[in-house]
Amino acid sequence: MPSQLEQLQAYTTIVADSAEFRLLASYAPRDARCGRRAILAALGQPAYAPLLTQTLAAHRGQPLDAVADRVLVRFGCELLDVVPGRVATEVDARLAFDTAATIACAMRLVDLYASEGIPRERVLLDVAATWEGIQASRALAHHGIHCCLTLVHTLCQSVAAAEAGAGGVAPVVEQPEGALVAAQTWRYFKKFDIETEVRASGFTEAATALALAGCDQLALMPHVMAQLQASDAVVTPALDVEEARSGGIHAASFNEPSFRFSLNEDERATQRLAAGVRDLASAARALERLIRST
Repeated sequence: MPSQLEQLQAYTTIVADSAEFRLLASYAPRDARCGRRAILAALGQPAYAPLLTQTLAAHRGQPLDAVADRVLVRFGCELLDVVPGRVATEVDARLAFDTAATIACAMRLVDLYASEGIPRERVLLDVAATWEGIQASRALAHHGIHCCLTLVHTLCQSVAAAEAGAGGVAPVVEQPEGALVAAQTWRYFKKFDIETEVRASGFTEAATALALAGCDQLALMPHVMAQLQASDAVVTPALDVEEARSGGIHAASFNEPSFRFSLNEDERATQRLAAGVRDLASAARALERLIRST
């Protein structure tokens, strides 16, 4: 009997949510993503620490933010040697409320990947789903640069991102409400034939991932993939396309005022988005401190 992980892969694209590329081959994910928190965790291990010293040696003397970008791209390239699909790389969340700066950062990352021989088709940029981040993704899409809007906690973020032509949205499912938002977003997109993919993320256990079987993508950390690989219990899709298409969902559209008002009306989403941006910004500062001290 195939493992639950293998069964899940029949319904859902598995995205490895980890910078520890040496762990991933046995799980056979199609895609991967690595944020600064994951990179910091990897760099704390002897097996991965040389990547930082090698990158610093090659680019010493460059501005701190440029070196940090080089570290992200180095891990991204290592992951691309393991997965056959794409790697999502995190745009600095300290730019989450600056559209122009987000665009510039995203284009720098894509150019860095290109300098390593990686085409933009294999690169996805993770951008915080603020209004400014969503507008940045709209501009980047015109350059053939695909973004996934992250820190999604309510439907208005997903709909606005899809209207902007984002390649994906990433609802966070750490809490039960997050799983509901992921399912709601997936059903909405299927109802209205929206091509933007839903990448549910933030899983802490296999059961939550199985409850979203059938979602476009599930971003899973290695310990969750290990749980799924260790079981051969039957997996069935939890999300049904025909059911979504026949559901009584009403279409919505957002401009800046209506987006900000809708987000503001959802206290939980507003607080979690703000907390998520703060956490990612903290990780960016921590990575820069590590670079300075190495």
